[in-house]
Amino acid sequence: MLYDILKFIHIMGFVFMSIPLFNLIVVNERALLGSSFNYSVDRYMENIIKNGAYRCFVFQSTVGITGVLLLVFGPLGIEALWTNWIVLVKTILLCTLMGMLSYVHFKLQPRIEALLVNIGPDTELPDGLNAQLKPYRVRRKRMATFCLFIVITTIIIGLQVYSTFSPVLTIVLIGLAGLFALRVNKTLIRFGWI
Repeated sequence: MLYDILKFIHIMGFVFMSIPLFNLIVVNERALLGSSFNYSVDRYMENIIKNGAYRCFVFQSTVGITGVLLLVFGPLGIEALWTNWIVLVKTILLCTLMGMLSYVHFKLQPRIEALLVNIGPDTELPDGLNAQLKPYRVRRKRMATFCLFIVITTIIIGLQVYSTFSPVLTIVLIGLAGLFALRVNKTLIRFGWI
């Protein structure tokens, strides 16, 4: 029973790690309003993205902890971390996600916040604000796209812990994950997959 509960929490942690998808949707929705800075809209968007990082850290930690506990209490054993290529790849991908989120949260977001700290609803905008924000926002959007790809890839790999897919199917699914992540980066997916 404990194993089944851990598996449920582990899978739910991955489901909730869809934050990069929703951040990309928020950014693309924001783009519909034009490129000029709008304090209320831009501050709201930055708050969503900034505070989403805390949630994602919790979900990533949940996945990591429950993953280790699943190995300890499950049939694979903790040695699967270094003897089972699927578990090893999942672990490396999770660590990559955590590193990327840390970079965005501790490096990129503070730079964006530093540009916005003295701006309020009635403040005159400094010259070149959009030009200063753009490189950080573009980099953050690219990283969110890559994170989304890694999350989907990790799920594809994770489904194969006990029963592997054919290599061709795995490659096709990972390719489709990449195409979906690129599509979400470039377009507003108004109707889910469509």
